[in-house]
Amino acid sequence: QVHLVESGGGSVQAGGSLRLSCVASGYTDSPGCMAWFRQGPGKEREECAQIYTQDGSAHYARSVKGRFTISQDEAKNTLYLEMNSLKPEDTAMYYCAVKVRGYCFVTNVGYNDWGQGTQVTVSS
Repeated sequence: QVHLVESGGGSVQAGGSLRLSCVASGYTDSPGCMAWFRQGPGKEREECAQIYTQDGSAHYARSVKGRFTISQDEAKNTLYLEMNSLKPEDTAMYYCAVKVRGYCFVTNVGYNDWGQGTQVTVSS
């Protein structure tokens, strides 16, 4: 059984930084894509960043590009999201997700495994 466990969320003032982590376990095959999504109150779930696990190449949503950095460890079982220059609109529940097979950046379809989420709150 696969498990994705996020951590690192918290409350921070605008302009601050946080680093989120997601530990993946239980995979017999290495995931092709890993990603961070978020969902704010009353908002639709949206993609923040995706990473192609083979070479570490990444894709970012326009709203976070230049401020957030997605990365993985050498074993490819831990995903990170470095968040800098945080804004109140970044307030959301952040989820990590895994796509075992498929294209990482072309579509968000195929992210079938999800963590429980970690809350990020950014105050003015």
